[in-house]
Amino acid sequence: MDGAQTQHLVVVAGATGDLGTRIVKALTAKGRPVRALVRRPADELARGNVEQVSVDFGNGVALTHAVSGAACVVSALNGTAPVILDTQGQLLDAAVAAGVPRFIPSDFCLDYLTTRPGDNRNMDLRRQFAARLDAARIRATSILNGPFADLLEGQAPIVLHRFRRVLFWGDADQVFDFTAKDDVAAYTADAALDPAAPRHLRISGDQISPRGLAELLTGLEGRRWRLLRAGGIGRLSAIIAVARALTPETDAPFPAWQGMQYLRDMSTGRGKLHGFDNTRYGKTDWTSAAAVLAPTIR
Repeated sequence: MDGAQTQHLVVVAGATGDLGTRIVKALTAKGRPVRALVRRPADELARGNVEQVSVDFGNGVALTHAVSGAACVVSALNGTAPVILDTQGQLLDAAVAAGVPRFIPSDFCLDYLTTRPGDNRNMDLRRQFAARLDAARIRATSILNGPFADLLEGQAPIVLHRFRRVLFWGDADQVFDFTAKDDVAAYTADAALDPAAPRHLRISGDQISPRGLAELLTGLEGRRWRLLRAGGIGRLSAIIAVARALTPETDAPFPAWQGMQYLRDMSTGRGKLHGFDNTRYGKTDWTSAAAVLAPTIR
């Protein structure tokens, strides 16, 4: 790879994961060279201008060599403390040692700067890593996008198709942020190529409340959807405490109680994004909640 190419080279860690694969695809669609750090070569990355490099994150020398020449390292690693703090920390150390100018951590979440410490394990991990990142000799950019809009297709216990109900906690008019994974990936690709990107970028493909979701689904299906209030925030917090106490220790990133912690941060508004940067790169084709939900209507 010649010098002109390395000026635009982006290294992506976690490139075989759901979001990581999308980020690689978005970068190659822009004609940018990508080096994907993988544990083993992956068929889904074999197409396009993608160089796959098998790495052991525990080998600092090899990892530093693997990120050398990059204009930006993007982390799409996903997990709990062993991944977000340890493995991603090794990636950060390698990027600094190699003189890489920019680093995008695996945040892609609610606004962890405004949530309360101790309320959400995954937000706490990102706060902890951010302190380490801010102390490093590298320019960092975190992308905050709220919940992935794709969760509305059924993974999140919000849209209950069987009962035509929208489940909510607290206030039915609390607005949520939703951003589709492909939109996050496309925006991340732009940010990776932007040497002037700020420390935090906040994006939201759509903003809608539980009441708004019920009205939207009623319009899409032609049959009335109703709101179902599960309880107040205090009840949700009590359920989280019980669920966590009864759940065996696990490194899974999303046990049931973790999803509930996200719902609490959404329902209280503490994780709500403000001051959006959607227009920074000229993107206008953001995926709406209607576009996500329409295919789910039977």
